[in-house]
Amino acid sequence: MEIRDVTPSFAVAPQIQPSDAAELAERGFVAVVCNRPDDEEAGQPGVAEMREAAETKGLAFHHVPVSGGQFREGAVAAFRAIRRGTEGPLLAYCRTGTRSITLDTLANPDDIDPSERLMRAANAGYDLTNLSDKLI
Repeated sequence: MEIRDVTPSFAVAPQIQPSDAAELAERGFVAVVCNRPDDEEAGQPGVAEMREAAETKGLAFHHVPVSGGQFREGAVAAFRAIRRGTEGPLLAYCRTGTRSITLDTLANPDDIDPSERLMRAANAGYDLTNLSDKLI
């Protein structure tokens, strides 16, 4: 499992497995957000399986699927609400982590300026400069 810390309370990761839930709980995460639709690729664990694994270990589980690079306002708003409503560290994952960090950058749950959001993403290993004109 490759966890990339963005802030002390938020991290992103490429696809995780149900067996990773115990380690996430041990590391102090309280919630997980899946940003992949089911059946995006062969061998991907389904949302129901991931939800069960997370909840069995005491983690809240949320599903905000994004596909085709379409970051619709509803998904951005849902992600923002989850981030703002979670008390404790949260991990968001997708295939590579890019959708998750992009959602966070667009959602701006910490109310910070665009340059800081882009820097956080870059520090986590994601170049989101292509979003510069979309950030307020």
